[in-house]
Amino acid sequence: MNTAQVGLQPISALSDDELMLISSANPELQFERNADGTLVIMPPTGGISSNRELKAGAYLLTWVESNNLGEVFSSSAGFRLANSALRSPDAAFVAKDRLPKGWDEGEDRFLDLAPDLAIEIRSKTDSLSQLQAKMQEYIANGVKLAWLIDRQNQQAFVYRSDLSITQYPATAILSGEDVVPGFTLPLKSLL
Repeated sequence: MNTAQVGLQPISALSDDELMLISSANPELQFERNADGTLVIMPPTGGISSNRELKAGAYLLTWVESNNLGEVFSSSAGFRLANSALRSPDAAFVAKDRLPKGWDEGEDRFLDLAPDLAIEIRSKTDSLSQLQAKMQEYIANGVKLAWLIDRQNQQAFVYRSDLSITQYPATAILSGEDVVPGFTLPLKSLL
């Protein structure tokens, strides 16, 4: 991943509001914050990666909405994990019974929870090993199911809360399993 990491030791107490202001002032960039306070700056993705991110979110949203399962979020949403990292998966789902009361009222803020499903789609500049580490972080911090779509190698890795990881070929049909019941998606549509 062609990202820049900025150590924030002198201002390690960068608040969510300050991070939101930095993000607003730099709309061409996406920011995440590591558990150690390091700010990660990610460049925009290319057209294909952006298209696949939107497709993943659209397919997921259509299923979730039609079955009243919860809410779907784009890569612009920030999720504050238990380890204090702030992550923005390419697409994410949170079951309706896990959403805090009033989460969608008042001021727009980062979500103080891990999504139930996190989807990351590897772009041309992403390091596979860094994304795999991010998927492990998701699971270690409460994500129940995480899909890593590896376009370069025409495969996917599915991470589960029981710590199992399954590698799938391009011909596979991915499943929401018991996290997003009934949801399936042909991997080929995201490659």
